[in-house]
Amino acid sequence: MTSVFERALGDDFGRLHPRLQRRFGVDGERDQGCVGTGVMDRVWRGPAFTVPFLHVGTLRHILFPETGNDIPFSIENYAYRDTFGRPTLTFVRTFQVRPHRRRRFDATMVYDPAREVLVDYLGTTQHLAVDLDVTALPDGSLRIRSGAQAFRGGVGCPSLIRGDAEVRESWDERAERFRIRVTVSHRRFGPLFGYHGSFAARYVEAGSPVPAAVRPLRETSVAP
Repeated sequence: MTSVFERALGDDFGRLHPRLQRRFGVDGERDQGCVGTGVMDRVWRGPAFTVPFLHVGTLRHILFPETGNDIPFSIENYAYRDTFGRPTLTFVRTFQVRPHRRRRFDATMVYDPAREVLVDYLGTTQHLAVDLDVTALPDGSLRIRSGAQAFRGGVGCPSLIRGDAEVRESWDERAERFRIRVTVSHRRFGPLFGYHGSFAARYVEAGSPVPAAVRPLRETSVAP
């Protein structure tokens, strides 16, 4: 099973740094998963008016209102076939925002061969589908930008409430760690939410069970 990122990038997959090729090449055959643990140097949010929207995001494991520095972080990427038979890769990010409070940011990524695009299904019930533009940059890092978005019922997401995301991930040779930077912004209201930091990764042997906790509660085939 070819990884969803290799499908999306095609020949450009080979332009990624070798460490990123393995990390984003998780396909269930070579590696069942990649589990990263580290620290986000900073987790931030936009102005006060964003707080109610971020609180709503906590109900579906998407966004959250807490901020801070040196936040313990983990990311779980597991490859499997979903109930529609599609190769899928989980992106479950956990932030220890308080000593007794964790927040999650859940997503599952599926490659749509008919449209030749990677689709990011957000939340525990995949209630928002987002097309992704993925690019291997000249320095070997990976850039992901969000595109068209649609709710679970197939209704397009209005621009008034739409957030646009950009993710950059790279390999730091000196620190021997992955570095990640995520920014979610609104075309009118500016930056809404984001984080940046670094993590180390270990790989899960092919054939290992995929934890039920990283799978969504419901799946959908709706795409933008």
